[in-house]
Amino acid sequence: MPETGRGGPAIGRAQLRREARERAIELAYEGEQRSLSVAELMATLTLPADPFAEALLNAAETHKDEADKRVAEKLRGWSHERLPLIDRLLMRLAVVEFMTTDTPTNVVLSETVDLAGRYSTDESSRFVNGVLSALADELRPT
Repeated sequence: MPETGRGGPAIGRAQLRREARERAIELAYEGEQRSLSVAELMATLTLPADPFAEALLNAAETHKDEADKRVAEKLRGWSHERLPLIDRLLMRLAVVEFMTTDTPTNVVLSETVDLAGRYSTDESSRFVNGVLSALADELRPT
């Protein structure tokens, strides 16, 4: 893929990661709706998922209980089960990205909040940002 403009390869990589995160949330939602494991879901795809998207999904499957527990601990006046499914999945993927990658914290936060704004309720962006910001402080202290 040719690289143009300022920023060079980092811009291309960032765009690919952004697209992989979006594909990961789409696949996570499909897997949840169809009650499929990541392996089962991957086997149904005509075209393979981006390796980063698949790695996030596998990490989310492996660390689901821990990620969901961490999110639930930050909720005030809400139960984890009461959250919109897309918000739960977005936060799970973000938490495991904090836990298993060296992706900059601000990138994970920004892109997850953006996805919440595009895929979930009007209030989700702020809510997801608040929960994940608190978790980022714990998972990645500065």
